Amino acid sequence: MNNQTQSVSITTAGKISDALFAKLRTVPILSSLSDEELRCLEDAEEIHLSKGELLVRQGEMAHHFWILLEGALRLVQTQADGKELAFAPVSSGNAFGEVPLLSNTPNLVSLRVTEAAHLLQFDEEGFWKLMTSCPDVRKAILGNMAMRVQKLQSIAVQQEKMASLGTLAAGLMHELNNPGAAARRAASQLRENLLRMHELTAKFSRFELSREQKQCMFDLQEHALTAKPPVSINSLEQSDAEEALAQWMEQANIENAWKMAPTLVSIGIDAKELQCARDEFQGAIFSDALNWLDALVSSMQLVGTIEESIGRVTDLVVAVKSYAYEGKGQRQTVDINNSIHATLVILGHKFREKEIVLEKDLSADLPIFQATASGLNQIWTNLLDNAIDASLQRGRIAIRTWTEKTLNTEHVDNICISISDHGSGIPTECQAHIFDPFYTTKAVGVGTGIGLGIVSRIVEQNGGTIRFASEPGKTEFVVRLPVDNVQAQTEAV
Repeated sequence: MNNQTQSVSITTAGKISDALFAKLRTVPILSSLSDEELRCLEDAEEIHLSKGELLVRQGEMAHHFWILLEGALRLVQTQADGKELAFAPVSSGNAFGEVPLLSNTPNLVSLRVTEAAHLLQFDEEGFWKLMTSCPDVRKAILGNMAMRVQKLQSIAVQQEKMASLGTLAAGLMHELNNPGAAARRAASQLRENLLRMHELTAKFSRFELSREQKQCMFDLQEHALTAKPPVSINSLEQSDAEEALAQWMEQANIENAWKMAPTLVSIGIDAKELQCARDEFQGAIFSDALNWLDALVSSMQLVGTIEESIGRVTDLVVAVKSYAYEGKGQRQTVDINNSIHATLVILGHKFREKEIVLEKDLSADLPIFQATASGLNQIWTNLLDNAIDASLQRGRIAIRTWTEKTLNTEHVDNICISISDHGSGIPTECQAHIFDPFYTTKAVGVGTGIGLGIVSRIVEQNGGTIRFASEPGKTEFVVRLPVDNVQAQTEAV
């Protein structure tokens, strides 16, 4: 117990009373023990805590084991920003505190009383006496510990999944916002163009157009509607072409000449193309004709922007569906390159935020992989996310896929995937532990240490291996998955 508790009532249990015996019988892990076996608990202290008091403080070394007879507590973890994250409550009948005592590690969480608590407390000496002299109690404690550790691991994995889901959701909002905003702007401008074309058409209706004028307008309209993207020209040439056309139109007293020039140049129209209109239309009607043409060209380009934006949203939906459903079922064929592509789409905003250069070298002839376990995309997500975190602003990340053949044969054994970054590298003293559950080199509250543990487990479940090499300036992870995945085929039968 820690010195931060304000008022604690402590009594030595001594000989266990009938009332205490009755309470101990409500403890699930002790319910099967005989009265004689329960006598091992006689050296414990009974303590009483008020609501709001701390029984355990995060980060301090553990010194006690407890059995909660009455009341309730709650696990609380302090994050890097000072905020407290509440976990599952501890209700009466639970025994706890053995894990840090057995592992000689600091408390990972704090324990706060939420309802006035009555506990049986064992100091370190008393706890080890229980473990060495009371085999049935020891068995009960270790069984309870195994069950709780399994439950905590399950909760931690779920929290990691929720954290990943939050990251992906944030990424999707970034990805969807850009094409959505572009489509909305284009639709608004398209409406303005249609109104402008309507006004200009109403003007034309008040004039009797000659056959030559109609033909000239038709030819320009045909050019605008059938125009293909022009051959790329450098910025200087484009600027010169726009300036030349704008000056020519200004000399002809065209309204909005400098505004229209970039639009008309973008589809390859120059002064020569507009000469017919200048010859056939006189005065203000010439300006109206070119403004109508500009509105038509602009509208076609805006339609293209809307199509491109909707296509981008569709690509995102396809990528998310691929990401979400990949590996569902006992056996599924997976295109590794497509799986990586879907992950890159979802993580695209993180690459852009750091202005990271992505180098891809994906083999075009990868065989289809027979997946045993779900979540291959979690491998790429965790490895890429770590690579992004390790990279400096404007850094480089490389992804490569290839196949490996057995020596002296033509048989392809493995599909290989490499993900490398040019960050600071993994410290030498940490490299032996990076696949251990809950081990992380990131700051408290930033990394859970679950990601690479999940990666290793998924790779192994699919019959593969994962290796890495790291030094300052470069870290590379290589995943090898067997083409002839016997494990997948066996489990699918």
